[in-house]
Amino acid sequence: MSDNNPHRLRKPLLIVEFSSLAILLVSMAWFGNQSTAETPVSAAWLLVPAVASLGVFLSFIGLMYLRWVASASDEGNARHKLIFVLLALSLLGIWVYSIANTWLSLTATN
Repeated sequence: MSDNNPHRLRKPLLIVEFSSLAILLVSMAWFGNQSTAETPVSAAWLLVPAVASLGVFLSFIGLMYLRWVASASDEGNARHKLIFVLLALSLLGIWVYSIANTWLSLTATN
């Protein structure tokens, strides 16, 4: 695929990535202003940045797929797919681990 003809999913993935990033940053700033020692933010509200960060991760992985696998030539394509799958699983595993640790630390203090 040439640079003059980008993949049709590139633009929607970029929109999702930057929209999710904006939601993530705004929600984190809002939580920083709302949370106090007397009135902590409800744990349910943490779903907003969690879902936004998942959107950032998934769109990043999608764009990475388009750049590394979809645009690669047929030779060595299986190797590109294997490396991509391992990297994508690693990134998603880190996301799941961090969300689980955050949730467990919140429920342990309550």
